[in-house]
Amino acid sequence: GVVGHSQGEIAAACVAGGLSLVDAARVVALRSRLVGDRLAGRGGMVSVALPVQRVEQLLLPFEGRVSVAAVNSPVAVVVSGESDALDELLVVCERDQVRARRVAVDYASHSAQVELLKPELLELLAPIVPVSGRVPFYSTAVGGFVDTATLDPAYWFGNLRGRVGFEPA
Repeated sequence: GVVGHSQGEIAAACVAGGLSLVDAARVVALRSRLVGDRLAGRGGMVSVALPVQRVEQLLLPFEGRVSVAAVNSPVAVVVSGESDALDELLVVCERDQVRARRVAVDYASHSAQVELLKPELLELLAPIVPVSGRVPFYSTAVGGFVDTATLDPAYWFGNLRGRVGFEPA
């Protein structure tokens, strides 16, 4: 089987036989351009060296402003959201001696900010034609094996908007 992390799921879907190379490239290019055009400068991401349950507790005061973007290991979580809220979170982490650092991006993938892209992204990706692949595809967006024929534009929006469950995979 194959598994990918966030944008890496696009490559995994291609390797599995679920997306043609042209469609996979379309998803990568159009989605990246849209994120760059519409989300750049609006947010950011921070890596926190804690289990996800502890991170979720840390984020309670930031409700709606910062959310868990990716669970990468039992003690490595990336959060995503508004820049000023992330600055506040970094201060809390430093105070509590929790290792945390900014990820070198100025956008907030896997956060509420991605909702802004939904209509345009669904329209841009409408031409893709996913098919059932030959290799089992494990979705970190869904949390299980899925038929690659279901990897339609709505799936790729959800992949960018929702939490990446890499560690559980």
